[in-house]
Amino acid sequence: MAHINLLPWREEALKAQKKQYFTILTAVGLTVLALVLMINFYFQARIDGQNSKNQYLKNEIAQLDIQIAEIRTLNDKKSALEKRINVIEQLQRSRNVGTQVLDEIAKIIPNGVYITEMEKQGNTLQLIGKSESNNHLANMIRAVELSDLFVDATPESITADDGSPKLLSSFKMKVKIKGLVDDASARKGSK
Repeated sequence: MAHINLLPWREEALKAQKKQYFTILTAVGLTVLALVLMINFYFQARIDGQNSKNQYLKNEIAQLDIQIAEIRTLNDKKSALEKRINVIEQLQRSRNVGTQVLDEIAKIIPNGVYITEMEKQGNTLQLIGKSESNNHLANMIRAVELSDLFVDATPESITADDGSPKLLSSFKMKVKIKGLVDDASARKGSK
């Protein structure tokens, strides 16, 4: 007798195919998931490594900023000390200025010019006096310009005195002293 299979073999073959399909699909899904997780862990490790390098650099930059601030304060202190040293050196050079000024004035004043008042303000010396002629004043201005101690002789006024027995003219003149520190700037620099 012939064997006739009455069992639903097509449905069982279809079920077996579906089961095999879902098994392969699950294996592929798990493999893809594992691969994605491995790639994620790899890049996360690289990101964490870079973040730690960045944090290290930020810490080093903060330390360098502190050092730069210290250097700036040291530079400010250095420039303040240099200013003080310059002021002290200029004051040292100008400590005998009073005697030098009087000695130089005695050299530059020609006969016929008489100084009645002398006033020092900073490095400017104001001379007030009388002169027998304008030529004597011109000679005095030339002598000031040739002097080693004085510069910038600037006559402010020359007026004739009509009431005096000799025809004397009054004058005012400003002269600057070379290399002398202004008293105001010396006080500011020493603070």
